[in-house]
This record gives sequence, structure tokens and C-alpha cells, in this order.
Amino acid sequence: MSGSVGHAPPNTVGYRAPSQRVPIVRLSGDMALADEAVVAEEVPVALVYNGRSHAVMMATPADLEDFAAGFSLTENIVGSLAELERTEVVRVGYGIELQCTVPAHVADELRARTRQLPGRGGCGLCGKEAIADVMHAVKPVTSPLRVTPAALWRAGASLSDRQSLNAATHAVHAAAWATAEGELQVVREDVGRHNALDKVIGALLRADVDAAGGFLIVTSRASYELVQKAAAAGVPLLAAVSRPTGLAVRMAQGAGMALVALLRGESANVHAGAERIALE
Repeated sequence: MSGSVGHAPPNTVGYRAPSQRVPIVRLSGDMALADEAVVAEEVPVALVYNGRSHAVMMATPADLEDFAAGFSLTENIVGSLAELERTEVVRVGYGIELQCTVPAHVADELRARTRQLPGRGGCGLCGKEAIADVMHAVKPVTSPLRVTPAALWRAGASLSDRQSLNAATHAVHAAAWATAEGELQVVREDVGRHNALDKVIGALLRADVDAAGGFLIVTSRASYELVQKAAAAGVPLLAAVSRPTGLAVRMAQGAGMALVALLRGESANVHAGAERIALE
């Protein structure tokens, strides 16, 4: 494993911090007290390729370079990080632009198949025009990785301690990548579950870490978009703390992935790819 997967320094381009302290009035019985609370920030983040806006996502303003890399790969805009030639984070009015430079043929293909659509709360449909664009076949995952239940328990137990933003705000999702042994290496948080996963995948890409050598955990339901994104990154197992949808199960089966749900404590349900669970 090479590279670094740590967080970028906050506020390096002048955008808002991931959370803010705001004044509140706290009600208790028949009393009203002035107080403060920490709230998670969400801002419009535009993904711009060669000067053309592709999608606008509501996202937490942190780890945005990771977000650009992960989104670009998992949304099939680029085939590899090498095609994402440059990313600049620019504050524009009330939002942020991720100004990405890609080869001309990539920009031409993107222009031919998409139009600009707004995204809300990590929406997975941004830039999609037709049902076929949404329901594209996931590519098969070729990694031979198998994971023990103990590795799942270890990763799941470690995740809450790594969710610093959620500990302060109780308002954001987290995604994480763990080694085959269940050691968490990358954790990212965001108001959108898709965004958090894109940030993790982007961090792995930028650090030149082979995502196929470990597995992903998300603090949300296992939706089909998360399966699509995990498969695009070649990850053989996706675990969620909540339940999956039927479409997510079918997509995981088609991709040859393991899909684990209700990962809580030392229990979980395996909905697809049970052969990837190495029982001792």
C-alpha cells in the first residue's frame, strides 16, 4: 500500500468548515435557555468538466478533491485517475465548483450522453437523462478476496470512533474502506451517503491504493447506487449498517460482490456473495 489517505487541511480554499456553531433556544419544560449547537454544513458543489457543469450535489465541504476523483470514476466519467488531469476547488458565490480538466474525448463523450441536472442530498441520478443511464450493468468484480466475520466485526466496531463530524452534529453519513483483516484505513463523512462513498473511493485512487484488496462499510441503507459505485471501484464486498433494497441485492449478485446488511455488533445478514465470507 502506497500514498497517504489522510484528510486535506480544512478551509484551504476559503470555503466553509464542515460544521458550524449556531445559536439556539433550548426548551426544557416551561423554560427557554439561550445555548449553542453544532450543525453539519451542506453547500452546493458543482462538478465541472472542461468548463461545462455536469451535476450539482449538496455536499459537506470537506475532502472535495477526493470527492471529485471518486465521483468521476464511479459515475463512469473517467476510466482511471490518469484521465482526471487536474482538479481545482473554487468558491463561487454561495457554492463551490470542482473544476476538473479531462482529455477532450472524455469531455466529448460526457457532453454527448448527459445534460445538467441538480442533485439533492447526494442524489445518485445527477446527469442522467434516461432509465438506461441509471440502470446500466455493473461491471463484474474480479477480486478473489474473502473476508472473515471477525474482520467485519472489527471494522464495524471501529467506525463510530472515526466519525468525528457525526459525533458533533449527529447529521451526517460515513463511509469507510477496511483491509481484508478489518482495519479501517480511510473514513470520510458527508451529508450524502453517496458523497461519503465517493470521497473514500477518491482517497484510495489519489493514494494509489488498490481498493480491491479490502471492503467498504457505509452507515446507511445499501442502495443500488452504492453497489454500482463499489463495483466501479472493483471492491468485492459492501457492508451496510442498515438494510438493502431488492435492486441492490440483484446488482451485487450480478457483479459477483458480497452484500452485507444490518452489520451491528457481531451480527449481520449476507444478501449476496456468501461465498466471499470465509467461515473459520
